[in-house]
Amino acid sequence: MNRTFKTQRLTTSAVMIALSAVLAIVCALIPFLNLPFGGGFTIASMLPIVIVSYMYGIKWGFFVSFTYSVLQILMDLSLGTSSSVIMALFMPSSDDYMGIVAAVSILIIDYIIAYGVLGIGGIFRNRFKNKTAALCLGSVLALSLRYLAHILSGSIFYGAWAEWFFSQEGFYSIGSWILDKFSGGILALIYSIFYNGLYMLPEIIITAVAAVIVSRIPSIKKTELE
Repeated sequence: MNRTFKTQRLTTSAVMIALSAVLAIVCALIPFLNLPFGGGFTIASMLPIVIVSYMYGIKWGFFVSFTYSVLQILMDLSLGTSSSVIMALFMPSSDDYMGIVAAVSILIIDYIIAYGVLGIGGIFRNRFKNKTAALCLGSVLALSLRYLAHILSGSIFYGAWAEWFFSQEGFYSIGSWILDKFSGGILALIYSIFYNGLYMLPEIIITAVAAVIVSRIPSIKKTELE
């Protein structure tokens, strides 16, 4: 592999990972962007990872997204105190303690898989000549897969909150209708779709719009080894 290309790819990827991390940290420090039981939307913090995948292909994109998923875990640990999400899952003294198996499963689904799938964002790089379409659709697909990962985790591990969630005043009649019609695993799934949708749907929309805007930057382009 050409050394210049390899260095350029590594440098660009490092910058993009750092940019994603900074955007995620800034948004995590803004209270109204974050939900009380985990999750929160950001200002297109996932887009830099998608851009890397578009520029260098999904194989490299998955490597970068996996790296970012590990960084996301470290950021959560560093930003949190004794109430850190990850620490709480593993600490028997915490009210959020779920047991080692459940905690590891959540770590894998909500971090490694949820952020790891962002590497698929460049899948349309050779399917569309239009860069804007390729980046926008890639962003929507990548973040939709992340949304699905959170839905899976939420329905399995957090379904117990469903009745409380739908009984809140903001849902009015639809909450009562859902509670009357559904129960058990189906109710947990609907709850997870609703809850995670509160931040993932805005995140998908924001990222898609941002992708359209940044696609006009000339330096963002498919890069192949010559």
